[in-house]
Amino acid sequence: MNDQPLRLALIIASTRRGRFGAAIGRWAAGVAAGRPEFAVDVLDLAELHLPADLGGSADAAEFAGRIGDADAILVVTCEYNHGYPASLKLAIDTVRDEWAAKPVAFVSYGGLAGGLRAVEQLRQVLAELHAVTLRDTVSFHSPHDHVDRDGRVTDPALAKSAEAAAHVLFDRLAWWASALRAARTARPYALTG
Repeated sequence: MNDQPLRLALIIASTRRGRFGAAIGRWAAGVAAGRPEFAVDVLDLAELHLPADLGGSADAAEFAGRIGDADAILVVTCEYNHGYPASLKLAIDTVRDEWAAKPVAFVSYGGLAGGLRAVEQLRQVLAELHAVTLRDTVSFHSPHDHVDRDGRVTDPALAKSAEAAAHVLFDRLAWWASALRAARTARPYALTG
């Protein structure tokens, strides 16, 4: 058994000016940091410059390397016009083989749907890359009313339920990450066959 902490790549998807994703990302990173089985690596897409030609930049190589090193991925995504942001699609498409046989979980946020429509679309995209998406999701509906810019959930009842849901998500993500890391170590995952 591997005693090394599971490397968790936490992707903050939104890059828009005035975005709320950094606050939700801080909340998710804070909960993850309290979990001893994870070593958290935050990848804020607003801080990376991924080229539209899907390669050829130092940031693209760095992003690919960090996804490749990860044992698990947590995507913090908003919902724009019933979908996920273009910055996230570009990031996903910047990497190919590095997604394979890795578990991916979601923390979403948005209006009444809480970003869940974006998550459902992401499941289809990531399946094509041989990633394993988790059923359990944490979703913040109308977060501007309940989460401050520092990532603190201001409603005590919501804070309690969101953290409980996050721990279920992280329990399952740790299980999948451990199982898939062991499987990849025992037998590398082949994308062609």
